[in-house]
Amino acid sequence: MSNIYGVWLKEQRLAAGLTQQELADMAVMTRSHIAHIEAGRRIPSKEDARRLDRALGTGNVLSSFLPDDGAAVADYFESARLLEQQAVMIREFALSFIPGILQTERYARAVLGTSFPPVSEEECDRLVVTRLERAKVLDDPVLPVVWALLDETVLRRMVGGPAVMEEQIAHIVRLVEAERVRVHVLPFTLGFHPLMDGMLTLMSFEDQPPVAYGEGLRMGKVHDSPSMVQELQGRYDLALSDALPLRESLALLRATAKDYGHHD
Repeated sequence: MSNIYGVWLKEQRLAAGLTQQELADMAVMTRSHIAHIEAGRRIPSKEDARRLDRALGTGNVLSSFLPDDGAAVADYFESARLLEQQAVMIREFALSFIPGILQTERYARAVLGTSFPPVSEEECDRLVVTRLERAKVLDDPVLPVVWALLDETVLRRMVGGPAVMEEQIAHIVRLVEAERVRVHVLPFTLGFHPLMDGMLTLMSFEDQPPVAYGEGLRMGKVHDSPSMVQELQGRYDLALSDALPLRESLALLRATAKDYGHHD
């Protein structure tokens, strides 16, 4: 996400002699939301931009020059990664492979090591370390609350071989048994469901509006438009309503891990 917009907002705020909290009060926003916009981690909604314009006396500049909401960013996951560290609730949907914060080291290495164009062993090591750092959000025993909705494809696709899959699924089972995460599986028998377009992450915060992050082939987008987030939340809720209950999902995870353990 480009930071030009955030830098310009900060310059206008400072020129007006306002602190972030003072601007937030005038624009009916939270200070942390202002901070994230200035840092380039968030794009304000159109209504937020209009309120900022009124507070700063900038006409309609901030609302007219909002970054293109449909544009993909080059480093497309960075904004989502930063938001992930601040979330109090994360709801994941995975279509093809295990979500990053739930991956084991060997599973992550199998995923990242088969990218194209190929990466060096040193670069793969760096990427794996970064992915494992993301998983540290689970070190806190309570927050963030994490739900994972997994298409059954995620369990059946043999990433890295049987031993890697057994270890990976067993890791998720332990997290569920410890009540650290909640996992539901969308079975093959369901057929088409509302989330088959790609992966989705929904994030909620203590003092900021919720966001959604969607990802496809070599592209990803953070959505903070209220209408878009609401639509994606609706899709997630609809798919979740058709998923296996927690106990049945856990039983399927255990059985699948056992099958991989017996694989020749």
